[in-house]
Amino acid sequence: MMEAREARGPLAGIRVLDLSGLGPGPFATMMLADFGARVLSIRRPDSLPFDPAAALSRGKDVVGLDLRHSDGRMVARRLARACDVLVEGFRPGVMERLDLGPDELMADNPRLIYARLTGWGQSGPYAQRAGHDINYLAISGALGVIGEDRPTAPPGLLGDLANGSYTLVIGVLMALFERQRTGRGQVVDAAIVDGASYMLGPMFGELELKLWDGDPEHALLGGKAPFYGVYLCADDRWFSVGAIEQKFYTAMLSVLGLDDVESSVDAQMDHSRWPALRERIAAVFRTKSQHEWTVLFNAVDSCAAPVLSAKEIAADPHVAARRSVSSDPAGTLSAAPAPRLSAHPDVVSQINSRRKRDAAAILLEAGFAEDEVRSLTECRLVWSL
Repeated sequence: MMEAREARGPLAGIRVLDLSGLGPGPFATMMLADFGARVLSIRRPDSLPFDPAAALSRGKDVVGLDLRHSDGRMVARRLARACDVLVEGFRPGVMERLDLGPDELMADNPRLIYARLTGWGQSGPYAQRAGHDINYLAISGALGVIGEDRPTAPPGLLGDLANGSYTLVIGVLMALFERQRTGRGQVVDAAIVDGASYMLGPMFGELELKLWDGDPEHALLGGKAPFYGVYLCADDRWFSVGAIEQKFYTAMLSVLGLDDVESSVDAQMDHSRWPALRERIAAVFRTKSQHEWTVLFNAVDSCAAPVLSAKEIAADPHVAARRSVSSDPAGTLSAAPAPRLSAHPDVVSQINSRRKRDAAAILLEAGFAEDEVRSLTECRLVWSL
């Protein structure tokens, strides 16, 4: 499954079979590919008109495979024998019904890391329920502390990616690390609801330390505090402030010309003062454009920044200097891998340089005979994409 090539990236030599299909799974395997893993992404014949995985195919080989047919499932099983990691995102029980569950595949390949990514997890009363980002965040408690006048659904990056993809990748890396010692793989059960709950740990700490009373209206980072949120400017654009520490709070008040506001910690954290002060700050922000506020806040040591649109991100001087996001001549945006590794400074430049192979080459390399490959491709059980 893996062609002879120069090893690049910390995950070079790791082979991944991606059967996940939807957002968080393909993003997780793209992360693995970005850092050197050889990823084979499987697409089904009934893929959606808009395929979310298509935009997350960077650095991967991609083939079509019909898992509804027994020969298609046989192909997947044989491919898994040569892999280090398999990623799937079906509801619990689906892979078992296809005879592609962990018991079967890990019997063939005891070193396999079998990574499962779902919203609800592999067990529990909700495991078989349908769901999306907003539902997992709602049950986890995370949604209840997001938003100013009501719980507000964030972009999918918070649930699907931050609590799904990253949780899965961490689990895969830990399992690979442990395999070096034990020689055996294991099942990784990554659930978005678990990841979201896990990230609430600091807020649970605030409750324990009596720094927060549990009321979303009083959540320090929930958007209600006048010193932590976004404000509309004169040009109808937004500006963010995060002046939590006293010196930054004082600097914010000074830039806004609100020197009459008491800046002591006790006054700053007095919830009863928040609504009125927020109104005053909002009125001041409406007197200047986003650019004007950017210039003023950049002149002092402050926790403040303009809210950029997607079209502006790549042109920001800091983003451009770090090549965090780049734009090609057609205007297509591309995000660089994160984090940065000192031993692999070329990861950013090499992610789009990998040669993709067709289905026949992949099957031949995996040990299929030429007549098998011919039969599978002619019957459209396997096809190139």
